[in-house]
Amino acid sequence: MVTVTAAVPLSARSLYRFFRAGEEETFALQGVGLEVAKGEIVAVMGPSGSGKTTLLNCLAGLDEPDGGMVHIAGLPLSHQREQLRGRLRARHIGVLFQSGNLLEHLTVAGNVRLVRRLSRTPDHIGPGDLLERMGIAGRAGALPRQLSGGESARAGLAVALANDPAVVLADEPTGEVDAETERRILALLRERAATGTSMVVVTHSQAVASVADRVLRMRDGRWV
Repeated sequence: MVTVTAAVPLSARSLYRFFRAGEEETFALQGVGLEVAKGEIVAVMGPSGSGKTTLLNCLAGLDEPDGGMVHIAGLPLSHQREQLRGRLRARHIGVLFQSGNLLEHLTVAGNVRLVRRLSRTPDHIGPGDLLERMGIAGRAGALPRQLSGGESARAGLAVALANDPAVVLADEPTGEVDAETERRILALLRERAATGTSMVVVTHSQAVASVADRVLRMRDGRWV
């Protein structure tokens, strides 16, 4: 029996996930395990269709594994009621997608405030300070559609960090930005990891892999 403690921010044991299409079954994950230390950045790489995004969704509690278990901050996340998974995610996890991190009808600052309110994170820092660190304080009052691609990526990162998460899960965080914006985002991720935040980053970018503490490669739903 494996004991999981709160000292391990993120732990996944023997994750399986399969999808049915008619009479065919496709295994997206086949017994994948992962443990991420406090302040560690783990990059997950592999070809398209290898199971990387499915893994990220299971780690975030956005998808349920068909077998295995995910623990976040020592607490079981998998196979729980959605309401409980949502509470655990809101309090302990920051999720960064390529797109979709921002609600279109709210300003950048409004998006940050909403995450903090839902997670009951103290607002003693304020959205302005977080956006200042992202280099987009001047865009706090802008709607998502008014942002450039680089600004949108940094605003999405601000939203992912707004609940002061123990773990950040990022799917191609630099996939649609220029080299300078990628450099800035990677510096922000390393800065955050230095404060103790753990990260799992799905990426095809060698630049992202170069700042990770560990690089894991996936193929056909397994670690290579």
